[in-house]
Amino acid sequence: MSINTPPVSIQGPTTAELAAGRRAYELDRKHVFHSWSAQNLITPMTITKASGSWVWDGEGNRLLDFSSQLVNTNIGHQHPGVVAAIQAQAAKLCTVAPQHVNDARSEAARLISSLAPEGMDRVFFTNGGAEAVEHAIRMARLHTGRYQVLSAYRSYHGGTHLAVNVTGDPRRTANDYGDAGTVRFFPPYLYRSSFHATTAEEECERALEHLEQVIVMEGAAKFAAIILESIPGTAGIMVPPPGYLKGVRELATTYGIMLIADEVMAGFGRSGTWFAFEHGDISPDLITFAKGVNSGYVPLGGVVVSDEIAATFGNRPYPGGLTYSGHPLATAAAVATITAMHEEDMVASAAALGRDILGPGLAELAQKHPSVGEVRGTGAFWAVELVKDRNTREPLAAYGGSSAAMGAVIAACTSNGLLPFANFNRIHVVPHLNIAPADALLGLSILDGALSVADQFVGN
Repeated sequence: MSINTPPVSIQGPTTAELAAGRRAYELDRKHVFHSWSAQNLITPMTITKASGSWVWDGEGNRLLDFSSQLVNTNIGHQHPGVVAAIQAQAAKLCTVAPQHVNDARSEAARLISSLAPEGMDRVFFTNGGAEAVEHAIRMARLHTGRYQVLSAYRSYHGGTHLAVNVTGDPRRTANDYGDAGTVRFFPPYLYRSSFHATTAEEECERALEHLEQVIVMEGAAKFAAIILESIPGTAGIMVPPPGYLKGVRELATTYGIMLIADEVMAGFGRSGTWFAFEHGDISPDLITFAKGVNSGYVPLGGVVVSDEIAATFGNRPYPGGLTYSGHPLATAAAVATITAMHEEDMVASAAALGRDILGPGLAELAQKHPSVGEVRGTGAFWAVELVKDRNTREPLAAYGGSSAAMGAVIAACTSNGLLPFANFNRIHVVPHLNIAPADALLGLSILDGALSVADQFVGN
């Protein structure tokens, strides 16, 4: 399989850059403690250079980034407008304490709130998604005077103490001491239904019935918030069935519970709309965001706050803050990112990418490869679920782990020039929103070859 080259204006790393990469790897292995890893068992990839949808590794190999790193570089690598904005802000004002006004933060807040539903005009800035979740829950608790929080299994909300407690995937178990007032429920996931559903309609109806039963049986008056990824990300990109988000919104309203839409991964165009909850035609009470807000160029997250909740703290101090809340470099990057997304119509591009290229292309791969149990997604946000047997749906790797089979699939991707995002038994197809159509097709072609490797494990 031949690998297309990026535009001729993009040059790979120089000899000096490769030498610097080798030195970086040596220092990394001596001094860097990596997240979510057994330190002695990893050989992390060195990235020496990146441009657009391409990265170069420590050996000078070029790879098409189908991972958007951690599904955060939504506008691609080294977007010139955002790089220039960061440089200009650094020359003007590198940092300022959050109690002072600065123009980058003010404009970023205006732009973000302009994308939110009516009646959500305030933005609280954090350094990332986990802190956004922590503060959204804190706001909901203080606003309602209640404590408990509902969260879904097969979810991820962050690695800090409270955020990992409301998380519903295996990364929680080693870190969770169960003292943060969380009650979990099963969300819809038709392919592996917890409700023995056979249609999307049944899955929606039964999942909502289950959620209401949990609310009532646990004591509805105790709950401050329901936190829900509008489309679960690392848990498997399970797009909710029609009517589910609206049903959750109705339950939250009925029982006086604040609805927190976690848009950290699904937001800012990833699903083909600015926010993924727009697919469900709802308005939450709080929105958490990070990642795509500035394509991860500088750490930034935050909470979009409803006017009702903001009013709670009109004459009463909000007891929370961060030294780097609304950092000028990060918010300048957000302003430039959102501006570029508007000017280049990236959200519409993401919707078209899913509708015209990724959706049809992945459907063809599912027909061709017996290792593909299901493909699902929207916009630039897709998952390919790999199985050993389509009838039993036995996964190619156990929930919460990996396998030699998945390792072989990932290796087949990287050796042929594709940088994938993999989790458990899934390959997530999550390229940049503005990836060139030819590059998107190329990525699917490389994935096609890797799935032939997965097919070898079917029935074994």
